[in-house]
Amino acid sequence: MNAGKDTLPALVEAFRGKPTSVISDNMDRLPGPVGLHAFHSGRPLLGRALTVRTRAGDNLAIHQALEIVKSGDVVVVDGGGDISRALVGEIMKSIAEKRGAAGFVIDGAIRDRAAFAQSDFGCYARAAIHRGPYKNGPGEINVPASVGGSVIMPGDIIVGDEDGVVAFAPEKASELLAAVNAQISREEQIIQSIADGTYKGAYGVTSKS
Repeated sequence: MNAGKDTLPALVEAFRGKPTSVISDNMDRLPGPVGLHAFHSGRPLLGRALTVRTRAGDNLAIHQALEIVKSGDVVVVDGGGDISRALVGEIMKSIAEKRGAAGFVIDGAIRDRAAFAQSDFGCYARAAIHRGPYKNGPGEINVPASVGGSVIMPGDIIVGDEDGVVAFAPEKASELLAAVNAQISREEQIIQSIADGTYKGAYGVTSKS
């Protein structure tokens, strides 16, 4: 079922707090950037992708993206995986946060790690470094972004937690949500059976406490 404009915000919100591991399991365990780490305080990330592609070490296009960012957007940056210069820091975090962005997902480096660590503003990146960026361009906004080996499209739904980040098209969200909820229910039953001493493992052996 495709998500209509009227139902999409509620459908996105339904993914809040859903584990990225379970979402990934129900996407053939393939999608999702690798090599990125959470730099914020740990609050789950949820939003729609505003994508940016820029040359290594240059953040002009990110500044331009922050001029059009909307509430709930996740600024997703294809920085080529370069970690020699930070693409965002505390000032850009403050701008993004003030304008309602949900967070950053950056295939590159950040700086001002302490400011992110003390904040709920979502931030996933490869590394932190003190060296600042160039601001010359070129860059593009709302184009496919390659982040950690995954292609993220403008408008994709972004979910992040302590395990990492996953992204998927809104058109897949309804079916995916049903599968995720079903797996969560199954896993809760497994955990309960382990606690009860009735769990049967892969070989049908009942666990004895």
